[in-house]
Amino acid sequence: MSLFKARDWWSTVVGNKEEFDQGCLCVANVDNSSSGQDKIIVGSYTGFLRIYNPHPIKPGDAVQAEDLLLEVQLPEPILQVEVGKFVSGIELLHLAVLHPKKLCVYAVSGSLGNIDHGNQYQLKRMYEHNLQRTACNMTYGPFGGIKGRDLICIQSVDGMLMLFEQESYSFGRFLPGFLLPGPLTYSSRTDSFITVSSCRQVESYKYQVLAFAKDAETQENEQQKRGSGKRLVVDWVLNIGEQALDICVVSVNQLVSSVFVLGERNFFCLKDNGQIRFIKKLDHSPSCFLPYSVSGAVVNTLIGNHSSILHVYQDVTLKWAAQLPHIPVAVRVGKLLDLKGVIVTLSDSGDLQCSYLGTDPSLFQAPKVEARDINYEEYDAEMNKLQKIIKEARKIKDIVPKMEKNEDFALLVTVSPDLDSVSQAIESEVKAEVVPSVTVKITVEGKQPTLAKLSVCVQPPLALTHDKFTLKLESSVSKTVVLSAFLKGNISPADLEGTALASYNTATGAPRVSQCKFRLPLRLVCSPAHPSKTASQKLTIDTNKPPVSLVTLFPDFADQADEDQLNALGFQLLGGSRVTLLASKTSQRYRIQSEQLEDLWLIVKELTVRLEEHFRKQNCKDFACTFSGPIPLQEYFEIIDHHFELRLNAVKYEQLLSERAVQFRAIERRLLTRFKDKTQAPLQHLDTLLEGTYRQVIALADAAGKNEANMFQAFTKLKSATQLVILLISLWQKLSADQVSILQATFLPLTQDTQELGWEEIVDASVSHLLKTCLSKSSKDHALTLTNQLCIPKDTNKLKKHITLLYDRLAKGGRMSLNTDFDSQQTMIPAGACTTIPEERPPSPDTTTLFTNHRNLTKQETETDLPQDELQEAEKP
Repeated sequence: MSLFKARDWWSTVVGNKEEFDQGCLCVANVDNSSSGQDKIIVGSYTGFLRIYNPHPIKPGDAVQAEDLLLEVQLPEPILQVEVGKFVSGIELLHLAVLHPKKLCVYAVSGSLGNIDHGNQYQLKRMYEHNLQRTACNMTYGPFGGIKGRDLICIQSVDGMLMLFEQESYSFGRFLPGFLLPGPLTYSSRTDSFITVSSCRQVESYKYQVLAFAKDAETQENEQQKRGSGKRLVVDWVLNIGEQALDICVVSVNQLVSSVFVLGERNFFCLKDNGQIRFIKKLDHSPSCFLPYSVSGAVVNTLIGNHSSILHVYQDVTLKWAAQLPHIPVAVRVGKLLDLKGVIVTLSDSGDLQCSYLGTDPSLFQAPKVEARDINYEEYDAEMNKLQKIIKEARKIKDIVPKMEKNEDFALLVTVSPDLDSVSQAIESEVKAEVVPSVTVKITVEGKQPTLAKLSVCVQPPLALTHDKFTLKLESSVSKTVVLSAFLKGNISPADLEGTALASYNTATGAPRVSQCKFRLPLRLVCSPAHPSKTASQKLTIDTNKPPVSLVTLFPDFADQADEDQLNALGFQLLGGSRVTLLASKTSQRYRIQSEQLEDLWLIVKELTVRLEEHFRKQNCKDFACTFSGPIPLQEYFEIIDHHFELRLNAVKYEQLLSERAVQFRAIERRLLTRFKDKTQAPLQHLDTLLEGTYRQVIALADAAGKNEANMFQAFTKLKSATQLVILLISLWQKLSADQVSILQATFLPLTQDTQELGWEEIVDASVSHLLKTCLSKSSKDHALTLTNQLCIPKDTNKLKKHITLLYDRLAKGGRMSLNTDFDSQQTMIPAGACTTIPEERPPSPDTTTLFTNHRNLTKQETETDLPQDELQEAEKP
């Protein structure tokens, strides 16, 4: 183990699978703090900008959450970050971020947080410049000898120097004989720009020469042909014979400055007039370097190489060598936490480390060996004992011991298969003679005495007679609570599942939560009814097994004596319409039909679940349900439009209520002034106006309350229709469980709908993200921009267009994935590029028509292909 290692003072890993280069690291007092401590600014090619302020408790500690001051994702890759006086009229430091097509200048400010929340840092954009040419790198400094501010020079990929006087664009010049861009720096003592061309020459250009040369509106050869204007002439040239990795200018004082160039094999130090001071041949391939002045007299140089070693040179003399845990692509030196000279290194994969140079001597001393005689008989007895244990272990087949189920807390929920003989429903809005209820028993048992708080919840419009319990448990003694569930709202629920949560403390005092899910019976929300022959909404589910009698599948809804119910069943939803279920006698198909699309959801879900349970009991493992289409997108969009219209009405009611409330308070103030006046004055009908305004406020409040109730019902219908569409797509495309969960997370992100955060804008953002990443097909998809702030849209046209596009991609074989590598590859595709969707099977020509032409389907195409004689025979009452 070598003593010469860079001592880790603070380290972290920046980002997840992001890329970095030498321009992505900067160390400066970017927030202009009074302490003068530097901050670490890191930008990545993925577009993330992070600012760190390390505070290790002791050297080598892990990174703390408060060390990350700011993390924000910018819309474009970050090529370089620099800190300087970039804003006119202010001598404070600001952050300049260079993108391929944009230059942005930000102000970083922090505000004290309340209580223990820590300080809050913000990134405020001061100005930005849109670049006409793709940028490569930039440099800054007091161009032209100005004081108190810094100007910025950007080098484009095609060899143009673009100069910006802070908020305004100054001029642009083409470099003569340009082929490839190289490193660029600025020398303030000579007021010149120094770069390394593709001819392996160090070239210097005076700022005054650049300013008085001909404007770069035309190409370089056209400029030289013209007689007017000055030609761009190089100040001095030095051939170094190799490509340069980086270039830097260090001023020892106002009279002496040096130009340091890091080549592929050598390290050069030049005078500011181009003469060579010294050349150092390097033994390893370098990766980055940093010259810096020590006490204004000596210049030291840090050079990192691809052997993960950091060398410290003073001129050509090697002063120190330290081993690094990674290959650095950028190195900086700063003052962190009153510690001067901290070395900050960054690798291309995001390994960020703050270290110092030194040695940690080993204080370990080997203990003295005690001289004693070996007892061979004792060793033989121990060896024989171990061999017996090994032989006994070989006789057992399962070498790994089985884990016994030893839970400290048990939670069990049992739902009664039958409805309550006497309904326990209270305050139900359902318009029925008897609202059924079902008993739910919850058993709780703990091995240690504890106090458990039990909470039971179901999705509205379902309700419970009791939902919260506090149980004092004794050791190994179970307690049971009984409650009833019923339908409270006059609408069909979107989900019959419920959840029981129990929170308790262990014997050591640690808090724990136990969860158990349960499913309520279908009889709770619907009752048996006669099948209906006519319906506007029809769906057909195909199976790969012979048809099953409906009496067998739904014994709780069918009459065993009625033979007509073998192929037709009716379900009357307590809060909805009538749903009819038909089964074919010969083909392996089932039809579900109703007047409303959302009412089909519960029956379709129950049918698929009971079919799977039926064939699972028969040990049939290859059973599968399929759906051949078409997907009812038009009816689904009508439900979306109805819900969105109610949201717009809620906004209008809120605005009108605010206006009438302001008017009411103004009239009250006027009346109060009249009443307080000693000399009575006529009211001028203010009392009549007050009464009229009061009636308007009450009427608007009632209308807003009614609209809110309608919006809740519309959102419940929307959730039912959405789950139905997701189920149909999964059956149609045979999606896996992971892909179905992605669809559910995309289309069902909310359990409640509010004005601040609505369903439409969240789903639009989620669908756009899928189209932009794993379902992207061309470069046009990358133009789908995701807004930073979600707000209610003007209409639903964009949402419906994106949903249709998503279904079209799925129809053509697109598959969803949460793989970060795949997503990052999609997002890093340059503009104009194109990538294909991995297709698992060739798309069917009819499948695409079902999505793109769903509005033009004829009545004959939407009918199921059950034989007409079977359909008439199944629909007989």
